[in-house]
Amino acid sequence: MRLPDLPVRDVLDELRAELGRHGTAVLVAPPGTGKTTVVPLALAEPAAGRIVVAEPRRLAARAAATRMAALLGEPVGETVGYAVRGERRVSARTRIEVVTTGLLVRRLQRDPELPGVSTVLLDECHERHLDADLLLALLLDVRAGLRDDLTLLATSATVAADRLATLLGDAPVVTAHARTHPVDVVYSPPARGERIEACVARAVRAALSERDGDVLVFLPGAGEIARVTRLLDLPDVDVLPLHGRLSSARQDAALREGGRRRVVLATAVAESSLTVPGVRVVVDSGLARVPRVDHRRGLPGLATVRVSAAVADQRAGRAGRQGPGVVYRCWPAHEQASLPAYPEPEIRTAELSRLALELACWSTPDGSGLSWWDPPPEGALAAGRRLLHTLGAVREDGTVTERGSRMAALGLHPRLARALLDGSAEMGAEAAAEVVALLDQGASLTDVDAELRRLRGARDAQDGTRWRREVRRLTGLLGDPGGRRGARESAGTATRAANTATRAADTVTGTADTRDPAAVVALAHPERLARRRGPASNVYLMAGGTAAELPPDSGLGDAEWLAVAEATREPGRAHGVIRLAARADEDLATRVAANLVTETDEVAWSDGDVVARWVRRLGAITLTERPLTSPDPQLVRQAVLDGLSREGLGLLGWPAGATRLRQRMAFLHVHLGGAWPDVSDAALLSRVDEWLEPELSTVHRRADLARIDTTSALRRLLPWPEAIRFDELAPDRIEVPTGSHIRVDYSGPDPVLAVKLQETFGWQATPRIADGRVPVVLHLLSPAGRPAAVTSDLESFWQQGYPAVRAELRGRYPKHPWPEDPLTAEPARGTNRRPR
Repeated sequence: MRLPDLPVRDVLDELRAELGRHGTAVLVAPPGTGKTTVVPLALAEPAAGRIVVAEPRRLAARAAATRMAALLGEPVGETVGYAVRGERRVSARTRIEVVTTGLLVRRLQRDPELPGVSTVLLDECHERHLDADLLLALLLDVRAGLRDDLTLLATSATVAADRLATLLGDAPVVTAHARTHPVDVVYSPPARGERIEACVARAVRAALSERDGDVLVFLPGAGEIARVTRLLDLPDVDVLPLHGRLSSARQDAALREGGRRRVVLATAVAESSLTVPGVRVVVDSGLARVPRVDHRRGLPGLATVRVSAAVADQRAGRAGRQGPGVVYRCWPAHEQASLPAYPEPEIRTAELSRLALELACWSTPDGSGLSWWDPPPEGALAAGRRLLHTLGAVREDGTVTERGSRMAALGLHPRLARALLDGSAEMGAEAAAEVVALLDQGASLTDVDAELRRLRGARDAQDGTRWRREVRRLTGLLGDPGGRRGARESAGTATRAANTATRAADTVTGTADTRDPAAVVALAHPERLARRRGPASNVYLMAGGTAAELPPDSGLGDAEWLAVAEATREPGRAHGVIRLAARADEDLATRVAANLVTETDEVAWSDGDVVARWVRRLGAITLTERPLTSPDPQLVRQAVLDGLSREGLGLLGWPAGATRLRQRMAFLHVHLGGAWPDVSDAALLSRVDEWLEPELSTVHRRADLARIDTTSALRRLLPWPEAIRFDELAPDRIEVPTGSHIRVDYSGPDPVLAVKLQETFGWQATPRIADGRVPVVLHLLSPAGRPAAVTSDLESFWQQGYPAVRAELRGRYPKHPWPEDPLTAEPARGTNRRPR
């Protein structure tokens, strides 16, 4: 066999030698060097066993196998075959099998020794897909414990391979250099207000008029591809989509050169592994879809983000394969420097319940003991394990149940696997598969029933074709493609074998229902069963505690109960918005989500008072309630404490005497500290047992709180023996020169004595309290009781401030005495004959 003259041929001898010596190696080779097709063919010649090539995408796996088979002049399925979800073309003669990483993970779970396999080639490791990272960790575990003869070769398009080489046991790194042509870079950012699709279409037209060759366009997803296609009505140019949702025939069409000039609109599938022939121009939107938690569907989803600098360079390199090329970048030149260096590893951002299930099946629930490129985040992995326990896939200690093993074998997200297994027992394999396929791909209508009718009738629509293909595949997974009986029996067997955490599913299998899609939706998302908040309301409360609003045109407006499949949480709105749901009822809800049903005596502080009732709930949804006549006193006491904590000590009665006592105690705490207690709200709430008992234990409702004698209660906190000096240290009243006893105001930061100026004549110095540490602030009043002066230094006031105050007050109150020397004058309460 004559291998094509691609750059990787120059390092094949070195690569074979290093693999022979070490058993592992890292091959660094940019796209277009032949690492995906030439290397497996070269390694297959002397191999004693099968070579398995793991690709991150189905499209790449099919294309790589097709290309290698063509090089051998054979059809696919002879020397070279492939296996992807729902399709496998191999034979007994196959020596090279290209598979997806997820599929190889499932094979390892079934038989970790990989019998008959001599070499595993992990392609495009730099993309850092979750399945690829998991596969690498599992293969390293297999090689360390079961198959030290298994050869591992990891390939990467980027030079950042040090960590990968370390994981492979300090494996040698072999580098192949691409023979590329120069690529010009043109920045063509969107105009103000221009959508990215319009910007891309404009750049494509410019490229077609200014450059030769086919145009490869990178867009984030199928939706953007469809919109750009509509904008490009070009004569004599074939506009072809290329993404993972297309049929095999349409994917193959985009990978073949045609008789006319072509514009290929592709997602990230064309960044690596694939070769799109004839391309001399690349138009890059600068955007990509990356895995994130899809809160709308409660399943793993995708978010649109800016590409990394490494990905942008990879995309640009596609234009320089066959000659000088050009890349049109749809972002400003100054933003290039702000791009992240490399893509974020999926394991850091994705929802990890599926990973958690695989780890449980591998008998390492927390992933410890495995060699990770990046270990899974503890919080996300713990959340995944909690979901698995709820679904009955794992036990409390994290070990996998028989049910969990069956769910993992389906290759679906655990939620959908549970829905398919138990839904088939509920309504038959095909009907359950219809709903699960819909949940997996999303919908265009709000009503699940209406969307299912649309898909069943959409014979020519792409989404209908894809949905029907997936329904057939899922039905086949249950072992009963033709009917209900076998699926119901097999799913029922799995359900009966599950542990007690799956009693919801056990209840489901006991009731054979009609084709009710709400049951399958609820099996996938039991926490999203929802009940209308009121007869005229369009807001529903979900069992998980979230409220969501039903759009007015949903067709579900008369439903009291819904099984919600998708719901968005939109900024600025009081509630989420229901995007996909099925009609349900209370019987279905309590049957399917039996493990969410609770019956409890509840005594709580609610709506400003103690409420005692027996309540039956489905999660956060109240089903039935009735008053409790003799609630547990301890529960009542706790409810009262919750009310005090929530609403504050204002629930108690605070007459003037109690308020003043508290203020005086607070004053001594601030200025003397020590034994004098803190009487702030927080401090008092933390010490209720010391000052509010026994009264607190007699409280049954809010009104009882207001009757507590807080003055007597507070006195329980006065320290002994210091309390005997309480009135001396923080006197309630102070005697002034006239003999009047004036009340001290402790409500502010300083103690204040508001006294008429005339009553202080003869007072030599400011009174001091708290063992003489704190001067009282004197508010000196006019005869009418209005402030005339404020001082905490009476001696200084007599000397400096009094003359001016005297002059003013003599004019206003001529009948009152205003002596020149206040220190020797007689204090007065009222008018006297004014001395001359």
